Amino acid sequence: MSTPEPAPSDAISADLDALVGEWVTLPDVAEHLDILVTRVHNLVKDGRLLAVRRADPPVRAVPAAFLTETGVLEPLRGTLVLLRDAGYSDVEALRWLFTPDDSLPGRPVDLLRDGHKTEVRRRAQALAW
Repeated sequence: MSTPEPAPSDAISADLDALVGEWVTLPDVAEHLDILVTRVHNLVKDGRLLAVRRADPPVRAVPAAFLTETGVLEPLRGTLVLLRDAGYSDVEALRWLFTPDDSLPGRPVDLLRDGHKTEVRRRAQALAW
């Protein structure tokens, strides 16, 4: 019986992995968007997408909720800018976006998907104070 390999030290926690739920690897994002995978890396670098390393499998991935039928969730970039301005790391931003918030109500990422970016961004902006 072989011993499982340890998770990469920069991998997200199992609870955050479960909180997000469905993930898409960077090559699969490229296929979905019909672009080269290097362009997906640029989207991450430019802050239009947020990708983290998962423990199982140990690859960088994007939450599936950040993608739409036609591309990347449009209000995501501005929301990520606000969260980063508030001092949130990528992992903290992910946790905030996928954790239900009674004051919204629901998960911020779902409200972004439903077209309620103003209310989500108000909450994100308030985090900086």
